[in-house]
Amino acid sequence: MDIQIITAEKPLMAQARPRKPAPFLPMSRAEMDALGWDACDIVLVTGDAYVDHPSFGMAIIGRLLEAQGFRVGIISQPDWHSAEPFKALGKPKVFFGVTGGNMDSMVNRYTADRRIRSDDAYTAGGEGGKRPDRCTVVYAQRCREAFKDVPVVLGGIEASLRRIAHYDYWSDKVRRSVLADAKADLLLYGNAERAVVEVAQRLAAGEAPRALDDIRGVALFRRVPEDYSELHADDLDSADEGASRTKGLTVIRLPALEQVEQDKEAYARASRVLHRESNPGNARPLVQRHGDRDLWLNPPPIPLTSEEMDAVYDLPYARAPHPSYGDAKIPAWDMIKFSVTIMRGCFGGCTFCSITEHEGRIIQNRSEGSILREIEKIRDKTPGFTGVISDIGGPTANMYRMACKDPKVEAACRRPSCVFPEICPNLNTSHDDLIRLYRKVRETKGIKKVMVASGVRYDLAVESPEYIKELVTHHVGGYLKIAPEHTERGPLDKMMKPGIGAYDKFKRMFDAAAEQAGKKYYLIPYFIAAHPGTTDEDMMNLALWLKKNRYRADQVQTFLPSPMATATAMYHTGVNPLRGVRRGGSDKVEAIKGLRQRRLHKAFLRYHDPDNWPVLREALKAMGRADLIGSRPDQLVPAHQPPGTGKAAGTRRPLRPGDKTQRFTTKNLRVMK
Repeated sequence: MDIQIITAEKPLMAQARPRKPAPFLPMSRAEMDALGWDACDIVLVTGDAYVDHPSFGMAIIGRLLEAQGFRVGIISQPDWHSAEPFKALGKPKVFFGVTGGNMDSMVNRYTADRRIRSDDAYTAGGEGGKRPDRCTVVYAQRCREAFKDVPVVLGGIEASLRRIAHYDYWSDKVRRSVLADAKADLLLYGNAERAVVEVAQRLAAGEAPRALDDIRGVALFRRVPEDYSELHADDLDSADEGASRTKGLTVIRLPALEQVEQDKEAYARASRVLHRESNPGNARPLVQRHGDRDLWLNPPPIPLTSEEMDAVYDLPYARAPHPSYGDAKIPAWDMIKFSVTIMRGCFGGCTFCSITEHEGRIIQNRSEGSILREIEKIRDKTPGFTGVISDIGGPTANMYRMACKDPKVEAACRRPSCVFPEICPNLNTSHDDLIRLYRKVRETKGIKKVMVASGVRYDLAVESPEYIKELVTHHVGGYLKIAPEHTERGPLDKMMKPGIGAYDKFKRMFDAAAEQAGKKYYLIPYFIAAHPGTTDEDMMNLALWLKKNRYRADQVQTFLPSPMATATAMYHTGVNPLRGVRRGGSDKVEAIKGLRQRRLHKAFLRYHDPDNWPVLREALKAMGRADLIGSRPDQLVPAHQPPGTGKAAGTRRPLRPGDKTQRFTTKNLRVMK
């Protein structure tokens, strides 16, 4: 088959109409009056506090649309109990843009144990409860109530990761596309700069939202055109999964909403196909039936070039929170105000992570010049800057300018990861550009230290001893966080993560570089509890590894099934969508769903906490591993409980008449409580 490399028809800023930028995008009528505006063309509604900085999505989209000549206003964290706050800036002439913010609102508000968080890093004062659950849906509905005839366009990570029928962990059910629940006109998924500019221009020119069905990265409800042929990935009795290539216009039909609600294998099939059709170079449209309508997803956006990335990050951001917040602290802003994003995307494909589903696998890079200009702006314009750049990176620290060696191979590839089960031989893993960038940033006047706080992909780092030396000598401050996630092959394969041997190799190189530099630096490894495909024995072996290596985790991460992640499909369905999904022939995965079981796995990660010893002793006995109970160095937990400890894990309420006896379950074994 002849592979055609797909490029954008026109540069992102080709039709920019520069106008004098607003000091901040207005959040009130008074600010509009000061700018001489009688109305906004576009009003962006966001679940986050408005920080005019390129780490915040609404700021990027707002400033980008401003550069196209549109008058853009912001409604931040409105009171959602009525439509009145959504009328604060008047009726927008072109559209409402709605985003939940930088995080999915449910992930933002609830822990992995479904407990409400008391704070919100994206709110002034860190106060929780300033946005509704599923705020994209709620905000969109209020926009429609405020002005019925104004188009409503969804965007941001919450909309992006809920663009098709998806499993929702917090309600424990499959929900339809957020586009249907929100009653919006369009949904823009992924990095949506190209799409939002074209949508704005065409809506402003008088086109109807339903006519914008040819824009990449757009989802909408429409019928399948007569000139398209359908490939039926909804046939679970077929091994084809809609993967065959045919001539002419084709669309792949995913299992319908009603099908994935009732049939877990159908859900796994839909997840598998969606992830397979994620390469902009070869992805085809997808369609999924929702009741009596078809939800249509166009192929993903074309990645931005370095010149386009530079244009986005060079926009005239105020680089500060909106003045209306006064002196209130916004924790997310405090965390990133001295950091620099140098790239987007991730080709790791970790199944528990949603970065790839949102930003894509192709790395989008900024130029050195753009990065250095931003660092100078931080130095010159950000109050409180002491000369330390807190982070320079992106979704990962060390994928800058890495790409497939052959654009045609990249355009044809359907691998879910470039580094699993091993690093693809077609991947350029050179760290030379990144090392050169680090050195140029260090040489910038007024810069005393440049930290790397983004996660380092250690299986890539070991390919470049020079990078590890550079990192340790100049860019680590005491410790470096690293994420092997597990030690056992079973869960690691389900995560699409390298074996622990890669981590061990990185640690040896890291320690040697630290010794050579005369530094006392430490690695802090991160691990996940209760990931699909993890057995109790896996967690026990991980705990033994931690003890042997003298690691005591203060904070541990329990798997949280975020929308649309591959591991979430595993959790919900018990099926592995990394392999073929077919009726009666699918690869099964054990999911850890019970709260008690999830807490056991978490307890293994914190084997050193006396409060966990009672439940661990009980579990080890049930597993036939009572030999690990005792005070020897090779044993996991002591046989005796210190006075005053173990209450959280070891006490139970008395049984009342009629109560059933509780049971503690380990894999294939039960112990009477």
